[in-house]
Amino acid sequence: MAPTLRTAHTADLASVELAAVRGLLDATFDGGLSAEDWDHALGGIHALVHDGTGLLAHGSVVMRRALHRGRWLRVGYVEAVAVRADARRRGLGGQVMGALERCVDGGYDFGALSASVDGSFLYAARGWQLWPGRISALGPDGVVHLPEEEGSVFVRPAAVGSLAPADGLVFDWRDGDVL
Repeated sequence: MAPTLRTAHTADLASVELAAVRGLLDATFDGGLSAEDWDHALGGIHALVHDGTGLLAHGSVVMRRALHRGRWLRVGYVEAVAVRADARRRGLGGQVMGALERCVDGGYDFGALSASVDGSFLYAARGWQLWPGRISALGPDGVVHLPEEEGSVFVRPAAVGSLAPADGLVFDWRDGDVL
């Protein structure tokens, strides 16, 4: 059976589907997916690739806010991209990203994501660009610079021309890994 791609909002996924996604993410990230990381992947649109053996790949896009040049922008933030180990190098990550990019391009001011070293190759190959500017977050006590995130945040190409790296990005705060 050929792999099929489906997109759905979190609210439209059955508990068994959410459990399969969580299982895929736990396996992909070697048990390093925290409760907060899981929460970050929920509440938006999911792209899921299945075949007769089950869930092969997943990713989601959720809305976040980023302050840039005095204006809060809607960000389509990509989360929880994973491909099952035995299904890698078959273009499934690209299928997932294609569906998520359609959502980002049609529904947000720009797209962003924080990539691992391994994941950065997929995003760069799809034209996402490493954000060269400062990264911060608006926390409970004000703006917090996040230098450890600089060098791992990618933005959607259409946004690069409209954003000024010299002015940085200030993301909304969230529990766990802020980005």
